[in-house]
Amino acid sequence: MQPPSTPSALSRRTVLAGAAALAGATATAAATTGTAQAAAAPAATGAATSPRAGRRDRTVVFRDVRPFGAAKPTDLVVVDGRISDGPAPHGAKVVDGGGRIALPSLVDAHIHPDKTTWGGSWVSRRPASAIADYVAQDVELFRAQRRPVAERAYGLMSHAVSRGTRGMRAHADVAPAYGLAGVEGLAEARERLRHALDVQIVAFPQHGVIRTPGTAALLEKAAREGLVDMIGGIDPIGFDQALDEQLDVVFGIADRHGVGVDIHLHDRGEKGMRAMRGIVERTRALSLAGKVTVSHVFCLPGLTDRELGSIATDLGEQDIALTTVAPSDSLVLPIARLREHGVRVGLGSDGVRDSWSPFGDADMMHRAHILGWVTDVRLDDELSECYRVATHGGADVMGLAHADFRAGAPADFVLVRGECLPQVVVDMPRRDMVVHGGVVVARDGEFLA
Repeated sequence: MQPPSTPSALSRRTVLAGAAALAGATATAAATTGTAQAAAAPAATGAATSPRAGRRDRTVVFRDVRPFGAAKPTDLVVVDGRISDGPAPHGAKVVDGGGRIALPSLVDAHIHPDKTTWGGSWVSRRPASAIADYVAQDVELFRAQRRPVAERAYGLMSHAVSRGTRGMRAHADVAPAYGLAGVEGLAEARERLRHALDVQIVAFPQHGVIRTPGTAALLEKAAREGLVDMIGGIDPIGFDQALDEQLDVVFGIADRHGVGVDIHLHDRGEKGMRAMRGIVERTRALSLAGKVTVSHVFCLPGLTDRELGSIATDLGEQDIALTTVAPSDSLVLPIARLREHGVRVGLGSDGVRDSWSPFGDADMMHRAHILGWVTDVRLDDELSECYRVATHGGADVMGLAHADFRAGAPADFVLVRGECLPQVVVDMPRRDMVVHGGVVVARDGEFLA
């Protein structure tokens, strides 16, 4: 069964799909609400429940847990923030998991915390008919906010941690209207959360690189001053209308300052494919393999199998990663096919309660649920794969080690009540405990500051 569709005014989803000029487009409602579990929190004995930056208990034993929903409970021994296959030494701190399922923590490979109104008053949104309209409303909302970016972003990012997120690639708008306030605010929030969350920051030119004078200089400054990990771009043809100029600027900055690239690409059809070819060419020419990501990539789902195989081969050879936010069945990336060619694919939240949309919750377990919903999966292994994309897929995009419970893996996991992983993806139970680097950073769905 597919999610219901209802006629509506232009939405974020339809604009991003390249239909901004079509009034009365159809929007797909993909989000559903899961059932929260009301189980009591796991009991802890001497557990580190108020972590601070740089502090790690040497050894902690998480007793009576079921990794990936295994039938037989076991103990997880954590030494210096990593899973150990050795026995727990006498006197180690012990956390009782109460038979809960232990699952790898999640990774949000694409989110915009700088735009959010999370934790603030309700914002009423006005009709918009093109990306430029949304961009203008972004600026209005930014100027109307009484809380600075750092405060709003921290609220959203700490909430994400409480829902089991271990890593996040955060995009911040960079344009003359904001200067570098967005990246500076995210950097401040990142510092406050460094004990609980791994964050990469992208300088994102939402207003265009070429069409908005002054943006390129700001991107250069952000990279030169070490404020960001990656330089972004946006629809070089459809929005900026300057394919070569935009890509030359973005890749040039990345090459000069040793940062990565993460480009928003919503253009479909030949526009999108021309941009993809330009991205592949520059990645190859500048030897940036492994440092480039393309987000959304709406031009790929409509390709024939042969066409997809051809571009996927190029992406795999240059190790160009992709991200999707699973907006609809027609726009979600063909993840399994891409992985056959070695393409890294991650899942993200996108915008959360910003001027574009009132929806979003930064809960990556919910996003894994949405991925399963829009792709109409039914089988246990298909549901488990949705969770894998939201965990290991995002980790691959960000260059993080898999939190897979093997010896030496980071001790980043969540404890939940449930029968098995597929059921967890469907029901989305409360995260009773969230562990980052062996330290409990959230309990009963509440972040421990």
